[in-house]
This record gives sequence, C-alpha cells and structure tokens, in this order.
Amino acid sequence: MSQIHSVTGGSTSSAVRKLVFSAMGIALAMVTSYIKVWEMPMGGSVTLLSMLFICLIGYWFGAKYGIITGAAYGLLQFVVDPYVLSIPQVLFDYPFAFGALGLSGFFSNRKYGLQIGYAVGVLGRFAFSTLSGVIFFAAYAPEGMNPWVYSSLYQGTYLGTEGIVTLVIISLPPVTKALNLIHRQASA
Repeated sequence: MSQIHSVTGGSTSSAVRKLVFSAMGIALAMVTSYIKVWEMPMGGSVTLLSMLFICLIGYWFGAKYGIITGAAYGLLQFVVDPYVLSIPQVLFDYPFAFGALGLSGFFSNRKYGLQIGYAVGVLGRFAFSTLSGVIFFAAYAPEGMNPWVYSSLYQGTYLGTEGIVTLVIISLPPVTKALNLIHRQASA
C-alpha cells in the first residue's frame, strides 16, 4: 500500500488530482487577490473573487482539503505581503482566517451547497478577522467606539461586499453550469 493511499484513504490518482486542483485553486486565488476592485485604508480589499477559489476546493473535496488549502493560501499571503504584530496575530489573520474558507466543504451534498458553503466560509473568515481586530487592533477604533463594533464594521465592509458580489455571480446559471462541469472533471 502506498504512503499516499494510507494517508488519504483513497487511490493515489485521486489524491494527486486533489493536490493538483488545490494548487490551481491557490494559484488562482493568489492571482485574483491582486485584482483589487477596492482597497481599505488599513488592510483588506474587495478582490476579483479570490476567496471563491479556496471555497471551491472545500466544496469539491470536503472540509479537510478546503481548510488545509485555505491555511496554505493564508501562509502564502503572509509570505508575499506580511503584517506582523505577534505570532498569535499572524495565525488569526492568515492561516486561521483563510483556512476558514474551507468550511464550504461541509455543504457539498446540499441543495445550493456552493452558495451556502461559500457564505459560511466567508463568515468564518469574517469571524477570525473580526476577532483579530478586537484583540490586536482595538487601538485603531475611534475614541468611544466599541472595538467589536469597529472591527465588525471594518471587516464586514470589504468581506461582505466581495461575498455578496461573488454569491450573485456563482448563482448565475451559466456560471453554475461551468462550475459543475469543472467539479465533475475534478472528481472523475
């Protein structure tokens, strides 16, 4: 029995296919993360669907693959554009927040599973980013404003905007059809 088979519980070609699609998802997410529609003053931006590519991996291959792919993508984002206050802040802002996008995998077998999974993944990222904002960036809140409110509004502005735009796009019948075709090829 091969090492890959014993680790994944599946065939070697299936594991390789998942690895290749995960790498492509990370690459597409990286490229689209540079296409910024709108940028926030202290970090964060609305990009051209960059979170979708990580959520797709979770949706297609399950939460385990999605979370691992998201965490790897978060580490890559850290390497390319690091912002460091402390190790816990780095963990919350990068592997935890982006790894949460893989939560989409819990909704694979549901009607409208991609849309629900994507929304849950973005909410997971929002939760970690908001928590990071409260713990590590509360000093940036305007005087007298609750850090929870400030962080929620700040994170929600760019994550919510990109999330809504992406949900509209992936709900269009031609896009849904194309994503289903790619999913069948990825799972073949």
